[in-house]
Amino acid sequence: MNSLPRAQEKLYFQSSAGKLYYQPAGYVRLAWTAGRIPLEMVQAFYEQVLELLHSTGVRRILSDHGQRSPLPAAAQEWLTTNWIPRVIAQTNTRHCAIVEGADPMHRLSTQSIVSTAPNGFQFKRFDAIEPAEEWLAKIDAGAK
Repeated sequence: MNSLPRAQEKLYFQSSAGKLYYQPAGYVRLAWTAGRIPLEMVQAFYEQVLELLHSTGVRRILSDHGQRSPLPAAAQEWLTTNWIPRVIAQTNTRHCAIVEGADPMHRLSTQSIVSTAPNGFQFKRFDAIEPAEEWLAKIDAGAK
């Protein structure tokens, strides 16, 4: 297990929804907290992600779901109809590695987002963080 990439991360934002890191390897990492997160907190967290993508110029995301509960249906809809289209248009971000949560209901929530996301936004799901990092590293260097 190589924790060196995470040792080089810089904490950008933190709230009760989770922590957001800038990874010098060319992506941002979302580390979600456990428990239910209200729609407004989900939106505020993702707006910080958008700001970090803008300020760093990176175009890849690693979302570490850990023990996060399933997102509310309204948050799922907002992600696929509002946030993801804005991220594509404003930052040209098109790759998101997802480290699956432990809760089977969470996995269904994630599948709902993946299956209804706009064309051109590629998700890849993983059971551990290391293969997710490896996948992001293999994406064309132009995606940084």
